[in-house]
Amino acid sequence: MSLELQWYPSLAAADFPAADYEQLRQQLADSAPFNHLGWLLAAEAALTAGQQLQVLVGRDQGRLCLCLPLVRGTERFGPLTAQVVRHLGYPLSDRIALLCDLPAKAAAQVLRAIRKQLPHALLQLDEVPDDAATHSLLSRWARRSSTHEQRLNCRVPVHRIVPEDRQEISGDPRYKLRRARKRIAACGAQVRRVTPNANTITPLLDAISAVEELSWKGDDEVGIFSGRLRRQWMYQAFTALAAQGLVRMVLLELDGRCISYRLGVFERGRVYDYNLAFVPAYAELGSGRVLLEEWIHWGLDDGWEWVDASRVSLHNSSHQLHERMSGAVEHQRQSFYSWRPSGLALGLALRLWQRFKPQLQRLRQKTSATAAEPDSPQENPDALTGHSQR
Repeated sequence: MSLELQWYPSLAAADFPAADYEQLRQQLADSAPFNHLGWLLAAEAALTAGQQLQVLVGRDQGRLCLCLPLVRGTERFGPLTAQVVRHLGYPLSDRIALLCDLPAKAAAQVLRAIRKQLPHALLQLDEVPDDAATHSLLSRWARRSSTHEQRLNCRVPVHRIVPEDRQEISGDPRYKLRRARKRIAACGAQVRRVTPNANTITPLLDAISAVEELSWKGDDEVGIFSGRLRRQWMYQAFTALAAQGLVRMVLLELDGRCISYRLGVFERGRVYDYNLAFVPAYAELGSGRVLLEEWIHWGLDDGWEWVDASRVSLHNSSHQLHERMSGAVEHQRQSFYSWRPSGLALGLALRLWQRFKPQLQRLRQKTSATAAEPDSPQENPDALTGHSQR
């Protein structure tokens, strides 16, 4: 293989091979809508002044076989400050496949090019699906790093849509779903399916962003529309995806006003359940479960294959798709520490933390257990009479 590497300063560069990029994306089974050029162009437009984008493209005999849009920025790790390189799209892209169709023997050449063009302490790839296609490549990167860490980001529940989904779900979820439907019917709200296009999506984004702003996500400023740059990114990205027919929404509306929604991205028979929110005043309706059921029914009507939770919390996930999941997709965080002094220092700090973290956790658990123990009557005379010391 004769791999030719080239750097572009932007995905919007006039000579960037957009058509070849899309062809490569379509060829790779694990690519997601978050690899879509429209999504990544929106992510690029939302970069801050301190972030540098460089796009590494590889060709084999003229065929595009690699495209890695990488962003370098400065991040703090406790008392340390270091240069970190990430895949464009962090942290709002729920799943990023590496657009790489290379043999493992090309790994060293690609990593050398990245380290030369974007000197860094840490190259970190988040939300990467754990697939065999890039496993050998990343394994070789690991062997060429001063320290390597692979962590589970999350285990995403997915549901295979089958004809039996026409029937009611069994168990406790069935009663929760029935109660939610009754409450929704009683207040007169209606569920609506929407497939927006580039001309109709802006008022819909206005409506759902207003719902998110009223929700806890808006209060905590962690929503996908929170802040100017995130809002700009989402509007530009979803407009681009809607122009390709890739956006789906299920809305709960009362008197023509959206009070709850699920926002999804659809491709290759799979709807990614990207975002949801509801107006707190209507929390008792239990609309989330009803709208998730609507995804499944829509899939039955239109021949979809999967409902995918897109991303969930690693611990204590409350996503309702757990109730009917038929499989899971694991996301990994791959961290490659360079041989530069800053990379060696960060890697050493990581290894020390990994060594002492279990001891610290045991100490905290022991302290918490001691604090939770009730005082004996001899030590606390007030306990004999029921008096409080507060």
